[in-house]
Amino acid sequence: MLFLAVAPGVVAGLVPWLLTGWRPAGAPAWLQALGWIALTAGAAVLLEAFGRFVAEGLGTPAPIAPTERLVVGGLYRYVRNPMYLAVAAVILGQAAVLGRWVLVAHALAFSATVWSFVHWYEEPALRQQFGTEYEDYLRTVPGWLPRRPRSPGWTDIARIRKRG
Repeated sequence: MLFLAVAPGVVAGLVPWLLTGWRPAGAPAWLQALGWIALTAGAAVLLEAFGRFVAEGLGTPAPIAPTERLVVGGLYRYVRNPMYLAVAAVILGQAAVLGRWVLVAHALAFSATVWSFVHWYEEPALRQQFGTEYEDYLRTVPGWLPRRPRSPGWTDIARIRKRG
């Protein structure tokens, strides 16, 4: 829970507040409505993805307490990085609700940082930890644009794990 409060809390909560004071800049009502949808959906996805790390992976997203098993169920069947996408959605949702372009810039900086982290640290670490299981997952599930898996195998793995 500490990691959930610190990492996403700082990036999607504290930093936007420091940048804007959460003072609206007069966004149109339709944009605010879209922003609330993105913000709410992003928060829901973040909580689901975090919970999946604990329940399915038997660990946390924090590098100091990693999962024991590769997380492949739930939203992880459709995209490898739902947690990062959720945080970006929360930031962009705030940008729309508040009508603040500085938060769009923050979301872009966050996205570039996260992509670099995933590419240079996370994927090599997961390759080392999970070997061919992770290599198969990489080939089957896209990193950033959600879609149905190329092979139904990952749905089957998640189902088998639930029974075992």
